[in-house]
Amino acid sequence: MQEVEIAIVGGGPAGLMAAEVLSASGRAVAVYEAMPTVARKFLLAGKSGLNITHSEPFASFSGRFGAASPHLRAALDAFPPQAVQDWCAALGIETFVGTSGRVFPTAMKASPLLRAWLRRLEAQGATISTRHRFIGFEGDALVFDTPDGKATVKSRATLLSLGGASWPRLGSDATWVDMLVERGVAVSPFRPANCGFDVDWSASFATRFAGEPLKSVTATSDAGTVQGEFVISRHGIEGSLVYAHAAALRDRLAAGGAANLVIDLAPGRSIDKLARDFARQGTKASFTNRLRKGAGLSGVKAALLREIAPEAGRRGPEELAALIKALPIPALRPRPIAEAISSAGGIEWAGIDASFMLKAMPGVFVAGEMIDWEAPTGGYLLTACLASGRAAAHGMEDWLRATS
Repeated sequence: MQEVEIAIVGGGPAGLMAAEVLSASGRAVAVYEAMPTVARKFLLAGKSGLNITHSEPFASFSGRFGAASPHLRAALDAFPPQAVQDWCAALGIETFVGTSGRVFPTAMKASPLLRAWLRRLEAQGATISTRHRFIGFEGDALVFDTPDGKATVKSRATLLSLGGASWPRLGSDATWVDMLVERGVAVSPFRPANCGFDVDWSASFATRFAGEPLKSVTATSDAGTVQGEFVISRHGIEGSLVYAHAAALRDRLAAGGAANLVIDLAPGRSIDKLARDFARQGTKASFTNRLRKGAGLSGVKAALLREIAPEAGRRGPEELAALIKALPIPALRPRPIAEAISSAGGIEWAGIDASFMLKAMPGVFVAGEMIDWEAPTGGYLLTACLASGRAAAHGMEDWLRATS
């Protein structure tokens, strides 16, 4: 049996941040990662531009975590978005604020940041063992499946940072749930978050327009109204604008209600102006020309209008204008959780103390997406993972001092 001072199970952002804080204070830290390399989801998320955090006012930022906002507030207070940017700068990674308020590394990639981060961890003495898959407990010891067979590790304090249930091929497969439930830890079922939705498209529409973006539109649901863009998929709808409404649509469907994402196809024009412009057109004009001249709609926007409302061409100017300003796309179901950017559900907050320690398992701490919280895309997810990992590390320091 191997004995270590601190074991961190999971080499994602939360686990690596905890390892950084603890090794910087002189603690002996061992990180165990199931995959061949650490932070695979982090790297994939940053492949097309790593959104590290968000620059909006902190009062708004800290409220983006729904019912979990009060539970995460202390961790976010201690490591807010500006601290994330300062941390990047200390690693030699410059950042900039995009037009949407999102913060990115200047290089627009995750790999340079990860390399610098790993160099720091190595310099501080933290060790990382890959291909060590956590498979359970033997008494108070951790058990791993490794290339050399079963390995057992005894630690003074343990952080579990095993992720949620999205993108399981990258390591966050939620196989830990039964292990913790058996030890008295309450876990809420995982659900997809920041996900696409199935829509019952006609075969012709799906074939022709799958992959087409709808730009410069607004979308409304129980979550409010947001401007942006989304993409027509073969199965339905996806993209950042859909993700902003995903929790609201998912929860309405779960409650047994209809879930419509209501799209304004012409947000720069009022209903009255659209109605006047349609009314001025000749009665012999084709519907295609009426849409193009009266509302500036063509391509996928015009096709979506026809798909949702095949009879739209027979509507009068006022009714047509109202439809363009509030076109309901009926979402049938969320896409599978394996396709989701993130997940909701996880370890219930009632079972975690203020230091991120499991009440049912003294000396075992948790961080990141294992815990029951969710947030929209835009840097919120990553910031909360980093902040919770940092908070758990400080909790572990306090535990070690109190029990030494």
